[in-house]
Amino acid sequence: MRNAQVVALIALLALCFASCSAKEDGSKTETTADSTTSVSETSEITENKEMTELKLKIGDTEIETEWEDNESVSALRELASDGGMSINMSGYGGFEQVGEIGSSLPSNDKQTTTEAGDIVLYSGDKIVIFYGSNSWSYTRLGKIKGLKQAELEALLKNKDVTLTLFVSK
Repeated sequence: MRNAQVVALIALLALCFASCSAKEDGSKTETTADSTTSVSETSEITENKEMTELKLKIGDTEIETEWEDNESVSALRELASDGGMSINMSGYGGFEQVGEIGSSLPSNDKQTTTEAGDIVLYSGDKIVIFYGSNSWSYTRLGKIKGLKQAELEALLKNKDVTLTLFVSK
């Protein structure tokens, strides 16, 4: 009985090692219960995503942004993919800039307390960038990275700005 358990354990380990082996071309393969993706395929997907990355500028300054992975951002990316789009933004409430997108996007509003740097969709057709905080029902679009609240205030507060969205290729 003990020998049968040892043999079964060895067979199981051999199966595990075989599923983690390298392909002939040297690329590794990750296997899960429902999919198999090679490292080279993953790199290709990443490169394609970077080639269609949504970018944001405020005035003439390109802003590092981490976008959400949702259908609202996909729709926004699609709108911006044809030569980019400019949105005139106006200050509102002393904590945000709001601008009309010009069309309605899919939304999934949830009660949210925003922070400086948050980018949200409001009422399905307005983009909002916060340099302060607010609590309301929004669809999250993204987050500005690398700027502190004081830097965001200097960029956005007490003036109207132009937001430009474009897709890098």
